[in-house]
Amino acid sequence: MSRPAHEHRWLAFDTSTDVLSLAVARGDRVWTQTLPGGAQASSGLIPAVLALLAEADLPLHSLTAIVFGRGPGSFTGLRTACAVAQGLAFGANVPVLPVDTLLAVAEEARWLQELAAKTPAAKTQAGKTPAGEDLTVLTLLDARMDEVYSAAYRWQAAPLAGWQALSPLKVGAPEQVEWPQDAPVLLAGNAFAAYGDRLPAGERCPALPTAAALLRLAPALWAQGQAVPAEQAMPLYIRDKVAHTTAEREVLKAQAAGLKATPSS
Repeated sequence: MSRPAHEHRWLAFDTSTDVLSLAVARGDRVWTQTLPGGAQASSGLIPAVLALLAEADLPLHSLTAIVFGRGPGSFTGLRTACAVAQGLAFGANVPVLPVDTLLAVAEEARWLQELAAKTPAAKTQAGKTPAGEDLTVLTLLDARMDEVYSAAYRWQAAPLAGWQALSPLKVGAPEQVEWPQDAPVLLAGNAFAAYGDRLPAGERCPALPTAAALLRLAPALWAQGQAVPAEQAMPLYIRDKVAHTTAEREVLKAQAAGLKATPSS
């Protein structure tokens, strides 16, 4: 199949959460699929990729790059994404384009806000970010172990639309999340149900690092030279531990019991 001039072709996937998000793009045409993630991602990702590429009539070797969420996120999910990205990229002799999952969350939230702002009902709702305007997003993903991954980003709509990181990626207790010195701020991610009032107050947008968001980010990252060879498809960990040790769990239980036993003033 011949490729029209300047047509990008991407395969994108993210397995950093409990959702497996997959997308393929050929020019302006996009195919997407959402499947169960977690433990099922390791067995389901490759068959789903091959099926979606076949549906889009795109051979692997014709891709511009393989785009994947590199983390932070589920340790198992990140290893799956990196292994599959490496294997497919080596076999097809194409580069990989790693994307921070928290940036993908920010992009998904921006997209959802833009779509919402274009609806007739949004015109009468105060506090909604109008489509095409600057936006500050504080992204919050559930890191388990009573912690959240967080980072802040700024979307500048003009003169050249794009994202700017306002803070480094962090992991910590929900109460320790740092609020960007900018107002208003949109909170986005999947940590709200688990941590509720322990997170900063403000407008909230449930969002995941979708493959569609990776596709929207890919052209700018590609232009910035962020693509790397297949062997550099590595996960981004900002926490070295998968779980607490037995001793640490006992300490946490004791601390929790002490808090419950403390009489209120």
